[in-house]
Amino acid sequence: MSDWLVLVLAMLGACAVVVVIVLVRQKTAAEGEDPSETPDVIEYMTMWIGVVYAIVLGLAIAGVWEARSAAQDHVQAEAQALHEVSERVRVYPPDVRDRIRHDVNAYVGHVVTAEWKSMADHGRLTARGGELLTRLRHEVTDYQPKNDFEAQAYQPLLDQLAAADQARNARADATGATMPPVVWWGLLTGAVITVGMVFALQIRRTGRELVLAGLFSTTIAFMLFLIWDFDSPYSRGITATAQPFLNLFPNIKG
Repeated sequence: MSDWLVLVLAMLGACAVVVVIVLVRQKTAAEGEDPSETPDVIEYMTMWIGVVYAIVLGLAIAGVWEARSAAQDHVQAEAQALHEVSERVRVYPPDVRDRIRHDVNAYVGHVVTAEWKSMADHGRLTARGGELLTRLRHEVTDYQPKNDFEAQAYQPLLDQLAAADQARNARADATGATMPPVVWWGLLTGAVITVGMVFALQIRRTGRELVLAGLFSTTIAFMLFLIWDFDSPYSRGITATAQPFLNLFPNIKG
């Protein structure tokens, strides 16, 4: 099911629940009940519950968005480090240079195809990707520079490989969900309480109030969807992409 379809269904569901509850309350309301007699303390509590929950939602969205941005930064750092390796080996003999570049391309090709699909479907990296990176590291570290010019390029190549390995490990750590389950329970419980307090104000007098109550619930559903969508940086709608690899290695097809 498309993520955007999930969003539409969630928003329509939230609005439908509010409408149904309000209509049921109208049918079952006691004769002569005056909706305007809501105690001031309930209005005060409703206002503060809404403010506190809005702050919590804002912090949750900021947290998952920061995690998503960090996940994209890991991809950019890994791609840039591998690109530096591919470019800097030009000072090596042609056979060594071509062998290292072939290993770089093999690793990048695996990442943007098989490994990216594994991250999206299963939330983990592939063992094959680790093997390809290890083989690339061995190709670089096992070569003995033949002159000072090659020796000057040797250590920077090792540094770039270490940076790529570090970025890969960071990418592996970011494949799972960002928000702990207990936080999700808090967000969902807070949504129920916040919407429920709207009914404590007896929102059932006019069509305009009914529309506003529905829009309020729909907005909360939309915010929760955004948090859910950003929560897994590599596997849902607005995700970190492999585009940095494709930009720096245009011969690789994703």
